[in-house]
Amino acid sequence: MVEVGVALSPAARFPDTPPMTDSALVLFSGGQDSTTCLAWALQRYPLVETIGFQYGQRHHVEMQCRGTIRAALAASHPNLGADHVIDIAGGIAALGATALTSEAEITAGADGLPTTFVPGRNLLFLTYAAALAWRRSLRRIIGGMCETDYSGYPDCRDDTVKAMQLALNLGMQRRFILETPLMWLDKAATWAMADSMGLTPLIIEETHTCYRGDRTHRHDWGYGCGVCPACELRAAGYKSWRAQMR
Repeated sequence: MVEVGVALSPAARFPDTPPMTDSALVLFSGGQDSTTCLAWALQRYPLVETIGFQYGQRHHVEMQCRGTIRAALAASHPNLGADHVIDIAGGIAALGATALTSEAEITAGADGLPTTFVPGRNLLFLTYAAALAWRRSLRRIIGGMCETDYSGYPDCRDDTVKAMQLALNLGMQRRFILETPLMWLDKAATWAMADSMGLTPLIIEETHTCYRGDRTHRHDWGYGCGVCPACELRAAGYKSWRAQMR
């Protein structure tokens, strides 16, 4: 099995590959996990750029949160580089609606997956991110995927990310490294990680997680409806983290 971060083939196989800086591109939605990953990357790499996606998400308010979060982080991180927003809403809509791209009920589907699952979403995100990283000579692609406290999406799994790294490197003749710093953390540990970087106020006040796009109800852990799967995960993680702090 291919391991993330391990070179996939000898250098001689790619003789025409130009040098790449050890800089990063972060998949940044404006949510808790991607904000934590962005701050993590800013502590490690000399240049960090961000990429976000308009895909017809019902919680499109997350895209409005991105600028505020980036501005807050840029104040103390001069290595925060350009932001890129890619509109793939038309393509996603042509494939059919889900509870994350329509007002459909959020529930469990017949296959056991939540109706919020958008088939191929993270695969598309990583492909677009790699294409952009190829053009901008960025090596590390960082995402907030996690298979510990998560909704069961198969494109969040570690095996999926490893397979994508292999496919992208072969298909684009590059040595991208896909990094997922939250992969094996539960939500309580993600809160702790964010707090260790001084992010807790920013996470609570400015990031968005709620699938319903609710920014009117304020909780101890931030804004949201409080009952959708994303809110429940975030709230439970916050409660567990606070309990561990006592």
